[in-house]
Amino acid sequence: MDTRTLGSDLVVSAIGLGCMGMSQSYGPNPGDRDDMIAVLRGAVDRGVTFFDTAEVYGPFVNEELVGEALAPVRDRVVIATKFGFDIQDGKSVGVNSRPEHIAAAADASLQRLGIDVIDLYYQHRVDPDVPIEEVAGAVKELIAAGKVRHFGLSEAGAGTIRRAHAVQPVTALQSEYSLWTRDPEAEVLPVLEELGIGFVPFSPLGKGFLTGTVDTATTFTEKDIRTTIPRFTEENRQANQALVDLVTAVASRNGATPAQVAIAWLLARKPWIAPIPGTRRLSRLDENLGAARLALSTEDLAELTQAADRIGVHGNRYNDAGMGMVGL
Repeated sequence: MDTRTLGSDLVVSAIGLGCMGMSQSYGPNPGDRDDMIAVLRGAVDRGVTFFDTAEVYGPFVNEELVGEALAPVRDRVVIATKFGFDIQDGKSVGVNSRPEHIAAAADASLQRLGIDVIDLYYQHRVDPDVPIEEVAGAVKELIAAGKVRHFGLSEAGAGTIRRAHAVQPVTALQSEYSLWTRDPEAEVLPVLEELGIGFVPFSPLGKGFLTGTVDTATTFTEKDIRTTIPRFTEENRQANQALVDLVTAVASRNGATPAQVAIAWLLARKPWIAPIPGTRRLSRLDENLGAARLALSTEDLAELTQAADRIGVHGNRYNDAGMGMVGL
């Protein structure tokens, strides 16, 4: 597995593993805890060194799962987790990035993960009630105390990134980015390049849509997050199918899968981009990692980019509440 550098010196595998779906958001798990541990350790065996979790996933249980699975290989992996949600009685009730809350959240995450230091600590969502300078300062103190190595932001806007970076250098931004979520390109990616900040796209496969396995006949379970996302209504899935058809055509002539094409397109965008597709199956993990070996031609890349521009996307990527929490 090739590596990429986020920020000045955080070296990670070119493709990481998003772990959220092992505990929530995509309906019932296909197996038990041991199955998920096998996937996590299988990822390490295949060269993945970059693993993404958060306190709110579960909440809490995903960090425990990741910590247990990676304990035997701790010295070989980079573990990223996140703070910033206000979790009460097992449920998220809003955001909270007050400095004292960040300090307590870090200690709790360290304990659940069973580690001495968090490699990359993201603010999960910007808290409009706490100046980003105070958030960056709180993480700076955690870095000075040896509890955190690198500071990250998630779904933050360009201005917020600049202000945070001025207090404590930001190593990475994590936001949704794919062929059908191009929002970061206009303002965020130029700021990241200017400041030397890495980019970690989540949902690089469009929450499964770009794999070609989701269509108008797909039925989502009650606990599947896609039931709340406007672009996954039956009408919008039908309208968005044109992009998937193109990705599938490019995949066919390259002897690849649509998922591999979607990830390879992202990898080709910038050398400091490290996507984190999620999966709960080793077979899908192998498929996703195959994207690192897929060299799309200049013509393929241009066709995909231009077609995505032309086709566009029908429906927002979150409901109204979710959209109100991004780009701040």
